[in-house]
Amino acid sequence: MKRIFLFLVTNLAVMLVMSVTLSLLGVNRYFTANGLNMGALLVFSLVVGFTGSIFSLLISKPMAKWSTGARVLDPPQTGDEQWLVSTVKRLAEKAGVGMPEVAIYEGEPNAFATGAFRDSSLVAVSTGLLESMSHDEIEAVLGHELGHVANGDMVTLTLIQGVVNTFVIFLARVVGYVVDKAVFKTERGVGMGYYITVMVCEILFGILASLIVAWFSRQREFRADAASAGLLGSPRPMISALRRLGGLEPGALPQALQAFGIAEGGSRFMALFASHPPIEQRIAALEGGARG
Repeated sequence: MKRIFLFLVTNLAVMLVMSVTLSLLGVNRYFTANGLNMGALLVFSLVVGFTGSIFSLLISKPMAKWSTGARVLDPPQTGDEQWLVSTVKRLAEKAGVGMPEVAIYEGEPNAFATGAFRDSSLVAVSTGLLESMSHDEIEAVLGHELGHVANGDMVTLTLIQGVVNTFVIFLARVVGYVVDKAVFKTERGVGMGYYITVMVCEILFGILASLIVAWFSRQREFRADAASAGLLGSPRPMISALRRLGGLEPGALPQALQAFGIAEGGSRFMALFASHPPIEQRIAALEGGARG
């Protein structure tokens, strides 16, 4: 969850800074000097839309280390750390990806994988997860994270985020231009109505776009769960890990995950923005796969 949160926040920040900066430099006036220049606007939208997501991807590893205080196990200092590194190495070889950096950070039960490249990723687990789960369950969680790496989820998420960013920027300016002419009656160039409308539309369209990204994120969680089951030869360890994560009652997530909008058993509206499906759905999918 942390990797997705960091990626989306960094991407949004870069996109907004670039958009505001280019607007202040007068780039928007070029699009509207003689009517709306659709071709130039589309190129502008592509550049700004993809720059934010690609930059977020490239700095994902150092950002994750900095924000979580993760300590890379190089070299591992204890028996448990050696087991962790050797387990990641074995699973990485089985998944066909390069050996990731392995790290531990202080926090509630959680884990994440991030990085721009399959052969240069980072896998980190929290102290809470190491203390609360058995070796089999930890191994299943590591398999899940390496499933994300093997599936190229961060790269795919980058491409999807870039596409939705492009549409947000493009449509916001088209709507801003129409509103400025039709409502504010600006005759030459663009007025304040254009800039205000663009700002409001970027926020609104950005929220709608996040629904698409969140939907994809939920689908890739099912795939990563299945990848863990494949790497371990059985879905049982992952099912056990999910039940441990959810607590005694299915659907009750740790506070560290709830803070980022995962609402197990919550409202349907908030569930649309969740990056992870409810734990009971993930367990049901694994059990269904095992029966199949």
